[in-house]
Amino acid sequence: MPRGRGARPGADAGPLAQVCAAFLDHLSAERALAANTLLAYRRDLRRYSEYLASAGVAAPEGVGPAHVGGFLRALREGGEEHPPLGAASAGRALAAVRGLHRFAVREGWAGSDPAAEVSPPPPPMRLPKAVPLDTVERILAAAGPAGPGGQDGVPSDGDRAALLALRDRALLEVLYGTGARISEAVGLDVDDVADAVGGDEAVGLVRFRGKGGRERVVPLGSYARRALSAYLVRARPSLASSGRGGPALFLNARGGRLTRQGGWGVLAAVAERAGAGGVSPHTLRHSFATHLLDGGADIRVVQELLGHSSVTTTQIYTLVTVERLREVYASSHPRARR
Repeated sequence: MPRGRGARPGADAGPLAQVCAAFLDHLSAERALAANTLLAYRRDLRRYSEYLASAGVAAPEGVGPAHVGGFLRALREGGEEHPPLGAASAGRALAAVRGLHRFAVREGWAGSDPAAEVSPPPPPMRLPKAVPLDTVERILAAAGPAGPGGQDGVPSDGDRAALLALRDRALLEVLYGTGARISEAVGLDVDDVADAVGGDEAVGLVRFRGKGGRERVVPLGSYARRALSAYLVRARPSLASSGRGGPALFLNARGGRLTRQGGWGVLAAVAERAGAGGVSPHTLRHSFATHLLDGGADIRVVQELLGHSSVTTTQIYTLVTVERLREVYASSHPRARR
């Protein structure tokens, strides 16, 4: 008899159906997963149960690693009732299966975990999308004035468009100038850029709070510093007077902190005006890394700037530069083509 906590639902069902029901209850009650996530788990586990039933397995302790591996292959190959799944979808289904078996062991339904050694399929390698420097410059120019040279005087409080243009230019300059994630950029406080806009150094410093609460300090070049100074002096005080943005660096039109979605919207609108639709904040991040490597930067430095915990994550950008080398060679060398 299983020694798990509480009564098992569906006492008339087989052991496998019971543990699936108990696992789904656990996900709903104790982990409070979203309804759509629970629906996906339920769908994946139903398909897994059908696969095991066709193999004559009705209890968790009867499942072996070969069954789990066979299910993964069946997902990838498809069949009469199901089309083949891609690596990401198959990996999601396998995650549900692995969670089920961990739960079964923990709750006493089985003595060992047959899914522990079954790895998900590797995702297809997708090269990051980067845009050429001239496209980045076109987007930045479309955002608004870069600094004191772009406009004279301070925009009036009623000229919201001019105020927001200064903010938009500063935000996009920071995104491309530091390679920051959009969540990191909109999460900046004024104090985080104190070393970026003060002093006479050619390069300032910005303090970001990245994934997992890790902090990193990233240099900021003169173009972004000028745009940021113009926004702080000429636009932010007026925006702040109408809301409760507190210490937030980038404010929305109502004076509150600019949200992640708001930052996306800013770039989408500016990129559309520049004739570069489809550019996202992550595109600027990819472009930042690619342009640095194209310029000869060491990959370890780029890793630190991006806030990657492992250099293997950063190495994908080297593939982008290799592709660029191949293109240049093929179009430039006299004996590269017939």
